[in-house]
Amino acid sequence: MNPVVVLGATGSIGRQALDVASRLGVEVRGLAARRGSDELLALAAEWPDALIGVAAPTQEERARVEDALGHRALVGPDAMVELAATGGVTVINGIVGAAGLAASVGALDAGNTLGLANKESLVAGGGVVTDALRRGGGELVPIDSEHSALLQCLLGEDHASVRRIVLPASGGPFRGMKPDRLESVTVDEALAHPTWKMGPRITIDSATLMNKGFEVIEAHHVFGYGYDAIDVVVHPQSIVHGIVEFVDGSLKAHFGEPDMRVPIQYALTRPHRAQGVAAPFPFPGTTLTFEAPDLISFPCLRLGYEAGRAGGSAPAVLNAADEVAVRAFLDRRIGFASIAVVIERTLEAMGAHPVGSVEDVMAVDREARGIAASQLGGGC
Repeated sequence: MNPVVVLGATGSIGRQALDVASRLGVEVRGLAARRGSDELLALAAEWPDALIGVAAPTQEERARVEDALGHRALVGPDAMVELAATGGVTVINGIVGAAGLAASVGALDAGNTLGLANKESLVAGGGVVTDALRRGGGELVPIDSEHSALLQCLLGEDHASVRRIVLPASGGPFRGMKPDRLESVTVDEALAHPTWKMGPRITIDSATLMNKGFEVIEAHHVFGYGYDAIDVVVHPQSIVHGIVEFVDGSLKAHFGEPDMRVPIQYALTRPHRAQGVAAPFPFPGTTLTFEAPDLISFPCLRLGYEAGRAGGSAPAVLNAADEVAVRAFLDRRIGFASIAVVIERTLEAMGAHPVGSVEDVMAVDREARGIAASQLGGGC
């Protein structure tokens, strides 16, 4: 197994990746986070041979990190990209937000294996990432549970033999609610995901089904299927993680208890498997149900498909507007139902045009954030 570099080391994915690396005995060559927190310094002590990147420290954090770590410290906005370009490693990108795009491109340009949990890389800059994949000759291995599941179901299969790929969605905490009830849901209710324990933004995105819209765009770039061949089904048990339907009517599904350490471990060991953390699956008493998504109550999924089909800059606008709207909801400045309104208005205002570089994507991101912010309170 390759040594690993973990970006977003203090976040949920980063902590789980380090847990997996520790159990597997994988060398950790680098760790990075946005801030120079006590938690990052504790990880630096736990992994004394790793370089430590800090992308946006305060002046006090910079001084403390450089004093504590000396030559091991990489400090500044290029720290993530520099670590991602370390030769001969697997890069686990668990950065939150569009800031993860440059690191993904840096890893692939260096010919590294990229274990991608930063969905914004492919949502906002899918074409830019796939260009870097071709250019550098690296490998992209998805860490999202759904895309890892689909990857495993598709191994050894002819691309043309696939009728469709299916992304299951839990439905979030508001499954079955109608629009009038969703107008009044609270932040605390939206953060109470029934299955997964995640960060606040992705938890809200799961509640609106925007997360599934993002995953549709990711699947398009990772697996190369058109949007008409990518479906979403609501599966509240979160046991089935991905389904492939073939042209002869056969189905392959990947299922198991929800645990992000499973796809993280597969990204590090594939094509082989190692003893993992999951207990034997409890078949007796397990019930699996499936429902169609409600695009009236949850229009963000529709917006994800529309932005994906429009292509170019539209997915980057979708991502940026969603981040602004979700932040406003978490800050209790807009209601839950207004998240989709802000996103749709921003998409309408900006349209779609070609993007060809990280700089292009980030320029779109900045403009979309400004327009989305201007929509807050405008009848939302």
